[in-house]
Amino acid sequence: MYKSCSKCGKIHSKNYKCDCNKIDWSKYNSNNEEYKLRNTYAWHKKSEEIKKDSRYLCSVCEDEGIYNYNQLETHHIIKIREDKTRLLDNYNLICLCLVHHKQADRDEIDKNYLFELAKKREERKV
Repeated sequence: MYKSCSKCGKIHSKNYKCDCNKIDWSKYNSNNEEYKLRNTYAWHKKSEEIKKDSRYLCSVCEDEGIYNYNQLETHHIIKIREDKTRLLDNYNLICLCLVHHKQADRDEIDKNYLFELAKKREERKV
């Protein structure tokens, strides 16, 4: 028998203890300002624009000569909680695959390198 987890919504067997309890759910709280900013029409439109301008390819993978268009996300190089004025700044946003997005969030990818890739994308548009 299966059940749906009340926190993450995933379906597991009845006796399975979901590991979503390890997630910091406070950042998904609708009272959280960062959460509110990420759920605006302007942000979703800008995110799609960045992906389109990146030709729907991960910028880091592409720089390595790999054309990866799977699981793309738009990453804030300077996090919203650090500077919310850069929410829609093209030079602060970059299209990354899920793997590189997680690495960037853990600061395993140099921010200056990401800024360079964003700048290249913007120069390519002109």
